[in-house]
Amino acid sequence: MFTGLFAGFLLGVLVLEMSLRDYGAAVYTQVRQVELDSLDTLASATLIPALICTVILAVLTFRARGNDRWLVLAALAMLALVFVTSLAVNLPINGDQTDWSVQSPPSDWASVRDRWQIAHAIRAVAALLAFCSLTAAAIIRTARRRTTVGAGRVPIDA
Repeated sequence: MFTGLFAGFLLGVLVLEMSLRDYGAAVYTQVRQVELDSLDTLASATLIPALICTVILAVLTFRARGNDRWLVLAALAMLALVFVTSLAVNLPINGDQTDWSVQSPPSDWASVRDRWQIAHAIRAVAALLAFCSLTAAAIIRTARRRTTVGAGRVPIDA
């Protein structure tokens, strides 16, 4: 659930950011500062639980030796990519942009915007892939349980 919320949040921000590409430095700076007011908090409130839940799920699926364990591991890898990209690229830029002047943004504002948006697109795609992997793992696990229980056997991981 947290991974889906986080992926949806990142996709919403990506749409907003792509919409800003047609505007100048002052508009971009002002909107970014409004975004930075609370969106970092929302990102943390969804990414951290998504990571924790996925780590727990990965441990449980590897113990159960289900066919879905590689999908869960892939989801965990994608969320780790999101986390590393955020720490290495997005958060440092966010910190710099909070100090930008709306009336006089830095001369390299467009290249900074482009770096942030490329890193954000990577994060959004990785989060979406993580959510899809977890969804596929849940479908496989549910189908396996129905088949096992329907055949009169008790599932191993029940």
